[in-house]
Amino acid sequence: MNAATPSKLPLNIELFLLAVCSGLGVANVYYLQPSLQLVKSDLGATIEQIGWVPTLTQISYALGMLLLAPLGDVISRRKLIIIKSLILVLALIATGLAPNLNILLLSCMVVGLLGSVGQDFIPVAAQVAPEKSRGHAVGMVTTGLLTGILLSRTLGGFVADSLGWREMQFLAAGLMLVVILITSLTLAPTPPPLRTPYSRLLTSLWTLWGEHRALRLSMVVQGLLAATLGAFWSCLALVLAAEPFHLGASVAGAFGIAGAAGALAAPLFGRLADRRGPLIAIRAGCALVIVSFFAMAALPPSLVLLGIGAVLFDLGVQAGLVSHQSIINSLDPLARSRLNGLMMAGAMVGMAVGAALGTVAFTHFGARGMFTFAAIAGIAALAITYLHHAPKREQRYA
Repeated sequence: MNAATPSKLPLNIELFLLAVCSGLGVANVYYLQPSLQLVKSDLGATIEQIGWVPTLTQISYALGMLLLAPLGDVISRRKLIIIKSLILVLALIATGLAPNLNILLLSCMVVGLLGSVGQDFIPVAAQVAPEKSRGHAVGMVTTGLLTGILLSRTLGGFVADSLGWREMQFLAAGLMLVVILITSLTLAPTPPPLRTPYSRLLTSLWTLWGEHRALRLSMVVQGLLAATLGAFWSCLALVLAAEPFHLGASVAGAFGIAGAAGALAAPLFGRLADRRGPLIAIRAGCALVIVSFFAMAALPPSLVLLGIGAVLFDLGVQAGLVSHQSIINSLDPLARSRLNGLMMAGAMVGMAVGAALGTVAFTHFGARGMFTFAAIAGIAALAITYLHHAPKREQRYA
């Protein structure tokens, strides 16, 4: 699937399949989040201990972006996706069979590491799309990625309440077999863009990080936005289980539908980045995040407020993600997998830190403390976009 070997499928169908596979791949990282209360009770863990499940999973996801995603520049992406997906199937089965918290944490780390397979489809989208519509193509596949992240919580919560959290892991393994089938049938085996030893590939990550200031800024800003995502979604099940709601995993998962509504706008922000430059969308996204979390912190708690907040702040985070990916994919066509891996690693580190600090804030200060922490992270992200930018007419990072 490159310029020399075009796909036989129409571009829109090809992008749709890439989006579906991307969403199913990344969803594995998040299926457990709405059922953390059930996992906590089943394994006899404390709130602080169960908070390590999303934190270690996100850290492993970031490591996967750094160590595995760059392989897409030197190995056929079709082959890479299939191998990672097969190992991921085994890791999901191990998670479902975990007899204690330590084994669960270990298997979740493997799931996080290989859950980076969802990101492998984004450089493919940038590769197959014409340059003039690259932002839209990346936005479409990113919509699949983000929808997978959000609806994974809906499916995870529903299945956990209906059948059990372990059964959800077995179902996830089955869905990854579907990804393997789609990938095998639709992605053409193509030569990688580079022939580089793995050790040199990893060394080049540092070189790319040093060469591209826009990459460094994208990592920091999107990392701060992702921290708000990690804080909210890692604590949501705990927030809903406590006063005044006393609700279960299926309700926590249903909030994924609200967040998915924001994901549908990702292609629109991709088009905006193509036409007007990415900074407008990034700053608007930061503003949505700030307003949403300050409202949830200041106003009386209600399910309606949480639902509206989930839609708006998810929309804000996704606006930033699509726009930052538009920036990253324009820097170096031969290094797209590595650049995307670095940027998303920064985002995943931010999400992991957000999950950890959000849990601490919730433990000591309740839901309002967690919401306030997220709002402050949004303010920091917005401030950076004004401190480090090119002339206004260019609408990009300096």
